[in-house]
Amino acid sequence: MRSILEAIGEDPDREGLRDTPRRVADMYEELLEGYESEVDYTWFTESTDLVVIAGIKFYSLCEHHVLPFMGLAHVAYVPRGKVIGLSKIPRIVQKYARRLQIQERMTHQIAQEIMETTGSPDVMVVTEAYHLCVIMRGAKNTAAMVSMGLRGAFKTDKELRGEVYEMIRPYRLPKWVL
Repeated sequence: MRSILEAIGEDPDREGLRDTPRRVADMYEELLEGYESEVDYTWFTESTDLVVIAGIKFYSLCEHHVLPFMGLAHVAYVPRGKVIGLSKIPRIVQKYARRLQIQERMTHQIAQEIMETTGSPDVMVVTEAYHLCVIMRGAKNTAAMVSMGLRGAFKTDKELRGEVYEMIRPYRLPKWVL
């Protein structure tokens, strides 16, 4: 960080910047804690009905520019026996969001862990996010990116996918107006 400050013509020893390298290091340690994150799973009653958790907020850092992207994740699965504790799903999302990431990989990592953890082959994950690397530089556009991870029945059953789309509609990302 000190080198970056010097490269842009700043004095890293001036009062306002003196502690900036340490603060930035602390910030990155917090923002990238997903590499060391493990989720302790809790199981509940038997169920085979559709489970949908909508509107899970996440913040991540683009691995290409180390700029934030932020948005919502929506997770659905059809349990095969017991259901996973509700709070575990957002923890899985955070585990993968708190890394240097690309949204497409993060979406598939979440879907894969939900599938492996629940034992259900039927998993759907939708992530939607605004990327500051697109908004602030490059394209300079506020378009949202949507990525999907479909497993099992969600790949082939349009009706099942449609049911999830309807359930998550009220929790979708609002348009960003600048």
